[in-house]
Amino acid sequence: PPPPSSTSSPPAAVDGVPLRPAVFCTVADLRPQSLGHNLKLKVVKSDLMLEHKRPDGTTIRVAEVVVGDSTGTVILTARNEQIDVCKPGNYVVVRNAKVDMFRNFMRLSVNKWGNIKLDPTPQEFAVDTANDVSAVEYELVRVETEEAVGAPEPTHGGRGGRGGRGGRGGRGAHSH
Repeated sequence: PPPPSSTSSPPAAVDGVPLRPAVFCTVADLRPQSLGHNLKLKVVKSDLMLEHKRPDGTTIRVAEVVVGDSTGTVILTARNEQIDVCKPGNYVVVRNAKVDMFRNFMRLSVNKWGNIKLDPTPQEFAVDTANDVSAVEYELVRVETEEAVGAPEPTHGGRGGRGGRGGRGGRGAHSH
């Protein structure tokens, strides 16, 4: 069965105010530059891309992890302790993930405001490896509004490039 699109776990409470239950989406729902995604995923493959020891003795690790659900796969950029959870075959819950663009391709990442944890109640599912959303190249298209078409480029003060009275060494009328 496919992973549920939402969960009905009892919401926790903060200062007496109940929290809303998390809404889970699927890999197929991911869009460029979007954020706040909660997903239940299976780890397909993990490749350590960088392991760098810093002068203070700490180590930085970055891995590209192929994760997916029944709707497709995506590359997750995992860092440091996130890598330890992302072992092939593990079912993970990704909270508050965002979609970054890397060379015009989508990558899923989780910063300090989100987390990646082992799924406490994994529901086994087959990962759709045929639909790799990280393999789709996106192109930035500038959309011009009607007002912008044919309008002259804005000028910034006109004198010296920084506006005002000639500004930093500009050759405006008031420079001596």
